[in-house]
Amino acid sequence: MVSEWTVRQLGDCMTAVIDYRGKTPRKTTGIPLVTAKVVKGGRIEPLNEFIDVHDYELWMRRGIPEPGDIVITTEAPLGEVAQLGPERVALAQRLITLRGKPGVLDNTFLKFLLQSEDVQNHLRARATGTTVLGIKQSELRKVPLTLPPLTEQRAIAHILGTLDDKIELNRRMSETLEAMARALFKSWFVDFDPVRAKADGRDPGLPKLLADLFPDSFEHSELGEIPTGWRVGKLGDVANHPRRGVQPSEIEGSTPYIALEHMPRRCIALSEWDVADGLESNKFGFKRGEILFGKLRPYFHKVGVAPIDGVCSTDIVVVTPQAEKWFGFVLGHVSSDTFVEYANAGSTGTKMPRTSWNDMARYTMVLPPDSIVTAFTDEMRKVVARILVSIHESRTLATQRDTLLPKLISGELRVRNAEALDTTRS
Repeated sequence: MVSEWTVRQLGDCMTAVIDYRGKTPRKTTGIPLVTAKVVKGGRIEPLNEFIDVHDYELWMRRGIPEPGDIVITTEAPLGEVAQLGPERVALAQRLITLRGKPGVLDNTFLKFLLQSEDVQNHLRARATGTTVLGIKQSELRKVPLTLPPLTEQRAIAHILGTLDDKIELNRRMSETLEAMARALFKSWFVDFDPVRAKADGRDPGLPKLLADLFPDSFEHSELGEIPTGWRVGKLGDVANHPRRGVQPSEIEGSTPYIALEHMPRRCIALSEWDVADGLESNKFGFKRGEILFGKLRPYFHKVGVAPIDGVCSTDIVVVTPQAEKWFGFVLGHVSSDTFVEYANAGSTGTKMPRTSWNDMARYTMVLPPDSIVTAFTDEMRKVVARILVSIHESRTLATQRDTLLPKLISGELRVRNAEALDTTRS
């Protein structure tokens, strides 16, 4: 340890340690609720649970979280950490809020310190439980923290935080691109906006060459009114499940491996994967750019585009377009709320419901002419390409952050030397 650094117990460095207990009164609208399961990898994943505004003060009576506070999970999994932003949120059970003392501990530095291997080891050593490890607030307070002077804490937090900020910027850019692609898909193939505009004599708001591809009238079909010249078909008419079964003995240990736990909900950007070393059951092979659909508990809405070649769990269906022109159209459908609801409604099994490719392939849809799906795929390929570039860039940044973190936290690498290694600085 560097001579001017000190070791103090966590509880001695805090102005607030707030433990949230009891059953959270969850709602579908209101104030966003942060649960233990969305605190992952140093950030808070998108929130889809809420607490009623009228319940907020009562539930948060132990203490209102403030912007910049650190939250840490106390079990399942233990020791996941994130920093709260400016938005008002409620916190569920199995989370503790930490707020460092001014002049003693910088909160952002605390976030990175808690993620260090040394502190994580102390958390596990003080945890109890046979099947699920958990740590009590009284034990959490005793965890030793090695603290450099406040100025150095802030400098370390700045270096590591800059890397995290760039990763978050990439994530938000990908999120925006995906939202734009979803909106375009809905406009063209669900609401038929260009066709309606032309039928009403309005400008469809598209370049002329693109607008000319759409008809200006509707015709009757078994699904109701559809654009003239379009037809009713099935997902299986335009997409396949290649079923590239692979046995464990055939898989190199370094092969990228994607399981359901690596797939985020409602997000086509798959930024996490593991390696296949130690796999003991058969898997499916997939290729970069193919579509992966989580068939187990399809209501979790786990659908994404493979960022690399690799293998995946057999609880994931690999979906490929029958021809390149159908890629964007197929991706738009299988990642839509409507399709996920269809897959969930037809799934079998009570505790572990699953859908199947045979059921997925029977999904009914309106099929446009080749010229329109080709134009849409051209746009979608641009979006997906930018998302995949962001994923790989973020993984490189994360590797750099994870390499710097233990060296900076321990004092092995001092700030002035780390700044020289920081490739994000202009």
